[in-house]
Amino acid sequence: MSPSGKPEIGRRRRIAQSRLFAVEALELEFSNGEQRTFERLTSQGNGAGAVMIVAMPDPDHVLLIQEYAAGIEDYALTLPKGVIDPGEDIVTAANRELREECGYGAHAIEPLTELTLAPNYMTHRIHVVMATQLYEERLPGDEPEPLIVEKHPIEDITALLARGDFHEGRAIAALFIARERLRERQEKPDPMFW
Repeated sequence: MSPSGKPEIGRRRRIAQSRLFAVEALELEFSNGEQRTFERLTSQGNGAGAVMIVAMPDPDHVLLIQEYAAGIEDYALTLPKGVIDPGEDIVTAANRELREECGYGAHAIEPLTELTLAPNYMTHRIHVVMATQLYEERLPGDEPEPLIVEKHPIEDITALLARGDFHEGRAIAALFIARERLRERQEKPDPMFW
């Protein structure tokens, strides 16, 4: 058993690989002596993860993007997001992705939380940030077509959930987390926030 109480990882093997992902098998031994092989999807990137941005053009609204989601073979409404490139920190990556996907930069970017997606099977992590004090600036991105940017009231998440194209779990969680942070701020206003 490992000193941390976690299972011992005996062997790691890559059993499949694509341009973006790899499947890795982990040989594990648990504290009770049981041994199992777990498989997980790992990213081929630099390991820094990704960012998801709750971009607020004003205190009441959030920017969302409409983009093609190959996993569901349809367009989805979601928050701007992307991979953290080598040499970037979370804030730099968030500001770059925001300019590429929405045509805005942010003078203020605040980390909110980190989310996982299917942690039993995937190593992927995404850092959620809130961007405020936006200004217009566009960078060329890697999207195959122009993204549609929509503005929605952050207090009306229920209306977004009623739409057939807004269903990404990470985006839903990020909006609820950001909304709670904003509500906390209303109790203790900070004039420098906006």
